[in-house]
Amino acid sequence: MVVEVRTFTGGGFAENAYLAVCNTTGVAAAVDPGADSARLANTILSEELDFQAVLLTHAHFDHIEGVSTIRETFPEVPIWLHPEALGMYRSFPDHAARFGIVAESQPEPTDELLHGQRFELGETAFDVRYAPGHAPGHVILVAEDTSVALVGDVVFQGSIGRTDLPGGDFQMLMTSIRNQVLTLPDHTVLYPGHGPPTTVEAERIGNPFLISQYGGELA
Repeated sequence: MVVEVRTFTGGGFAENAYLAVCNTTGVAAAVDPGADSARLANTILSEELDFQAVLLTHAHFDHIEGVSTIRETFPEVPIWLHPEALGMYRSFPDHAARFGIVAESQPEPTDELLHGQRFELGETAFDVRYAPGHAPGHVILVAEDTSVALVGDVVFQGSIGRTDLPGGDFQMLMTSIRNQVLTLPDHTVLYPGHGPPTTVEAERIGNPFLISQYGGELA
């Protein structure tokens, strides 16, 4: 596999940060750096990877709380975020406070992730798919040539993203799952923001939130 996806899980919400590495070139990107970002940054340094970007699927605090940690080690690395998620990103301290966490603002994003965009990562690429419903401006990142998708909090093994937080919308989330996840090949490996990896086929067949809707009006 050209792309290796490494997981860095930490924090009270057991958030999965990912390090996507092109094995042939050493080019790397961090996706959703959370509470375990110091270890992620140290991995980049120790392996002398060609670190090119921080990619954010959405702006919930547990998925962005490590951006400042990454920037302390790599002060010039670009930070990519969908423009609809910028408001939530900037309100990071307030969002964290709702969960009893004291936090300071994160470094400002530098680039926009947009639907249909292609982010080159060495000899492979991630296509950006707009997938709102769990959070404003949520995107997923799909490397079709290696059957890998980084799906944030859209779908999990046996579950789906919550929609009771600000900006959440259940019908919108189900539409995103139907159009942006279930349209991928069955063997595509899904790397979610929490919990273990799964596949499109496993969720299409066995996810209790999707089974009853498969072939129906939602998913």
